[in-house]
Amino acid sequence: MEKKFKIHKDDTVQVIAGKDKGKRGTVVRILPKKDAVIVSGVNIVKKAMRKKSQQDQGGIAEIEAPLNISNVAIVCKKCGPTKIGYKIDGDKKVRYKDWL
Repeated sequence: MEKKFKIHKDDTVQVIAGKDKGKRGTVVRILPKKDAVIVSGVNIVKKAMRKKSQQDQGGIAEIEAPLNISNVAIVCKKCGPTKIGYKIDGDKKVRYKDWL
């Protein structure tokens, strides 16, 4: 069974713990098996890349590493970092925000 998270792809999030605390970015990918998210422009690490062909250039590349999902919070444009909840609206399940 796949885990469901309150943070979705393309949400704007802010890092609330770790070396990049305070940085904001959009969620590029969610990794449910690792309880992690990849956020654009945050948690950049250097990785040694090997040549895959004669024309391909190897070397050191900077990539975005995953962050634990507990270390990010959704950002509201008006009020800053918020908590997200769900409520039933008629027969639909709707996402809504709680203020921190």
